[in-house]
Amino acid sequence: MASSMVHCSDKLPFMNVETILHMKEGLDETSYAQNSSLQKRGMDTLKSLITNSATDVYLSQMPERFTVADLGCSSGPNALCLVEDIIRSIGKVCRGSSTQPPPEFSVLLNDLPTNDFNTIFFSLPEFTDRLKSAARSDEWGRPMVFLSGVPGSFYGRLFPRQSVHFICSCSSLHWLSQVPPGLFDQTTNAPINKGKMYISDTSPFAVQLAYFRQFQRDFSLFLKSRAAEVLPGGRMVLAMLGRQSESRADRRTNFLWELLSESFAALVSKGLVGQDKVDAYNVPFYAPSLREVEEEVRREGSFGVDHVQAQEINLSSSGDAKEDGRTVSMAIRAIQESMLSHHFGPDVVDALFHEYTQLVTESMEREEVKSVQIGVLVTRL
Repeated sequence: MASSMVHCSDKLPFMNVETILHMKEGLDETSYAQNSSLQKRGMDTLKSLITNSATDVYLSQMPERFTVADLGCSSGPNALCLVEDIIRSIGKVCRGSSTQPPPEFSVLLNDLPTNDFNTIFFSLPEFTDRLKSAARSDEWGRPMVFLSGVPGSFYGRLFPRQSVHFICSCSSLHWLSQVPPGLFDQTTNAPINKGKMYISDTSPFAVQLAYFRQFQRDFSLFLKSRAAEVLPGGRMVLAMLGRQSESRADRRTNFLWELLSESFAALVSKGLVGQDKVDAYNVPFYAPSLREVEEEVRREGSFGVDHVQAQEINLSSSGDAKEDGRTVSMAIRAIQESMLSHHFGPDVVDALFHEYTQLVTESMEREEVKSVQIGVLVTRL
């Protein structure tokens, strides 16, 4: 994500998104590594699309070195699973050929510089052992895999020109490079989205427009950057939280943010946090519709759209509202804690998510809570 400043009152701390936003590091109870099962569920819905698309690129070009990049890899058990699936899929294709040995694989793992890359690297021996085991059982030879961490914003160049065959990005592109400008009155510097941290049905239209325009700028820059790096005929599978509706105030998309705003309201009522701090906090997040994504791809012009889909993910999957409520709450905490701690201070986080867990659980007792993941497959023209 680009190095940009969150716009807020002069009396409140600035936040450089590139240096602040990261999933909770480590392996403890509140880490992203221990609380990323919801993201894994979304990735699993796209597994066949990702592996088939990567394999098709390999078969169309038959390179001696196949380069794959995962943008927004984060850390924990999800970081290498798609890469492993791609390598095994291509390996099986090579096994069926008497003349084509498997390529060497160059794997580029990207996230912001504050990402916990160390946790990924600690898992490499297990990753390597799994690939060795798969190679023995499938009789296609041990794959040569060269793995690199690439810290930096994907809203800009990351790799050499025409060097990448396949890119995947899951659960990342809904994060913007910055909180949109335009959320504070230009004359008074007062927040115009009071009590809310994202688009809601009570937000002024100017808030919706500010978020949409920021998405357009960021996604266009993302596509331009990848257009320089992906070889002709190369592909990308991009998955992010999104909307089935064209309404930017869609309840299903914004529901969990609304509950987080309600949790802050409870802390304000208890005197644990000031209302001005809450009013000035907005998240660098946007859930686009399929149409908005397709339009930006076509407008930028470097990629052709091959496939789009919208998939509902049931967050109430276990049938136990208390268990599901805690799972969702811990996932949101692992994602948001770095920004919340920066803006409000670390002392507020435990109390905030105590309130949040209760609200999410109560909601799940009344109804199924779902999110929407959109996916798009594009080919470099």
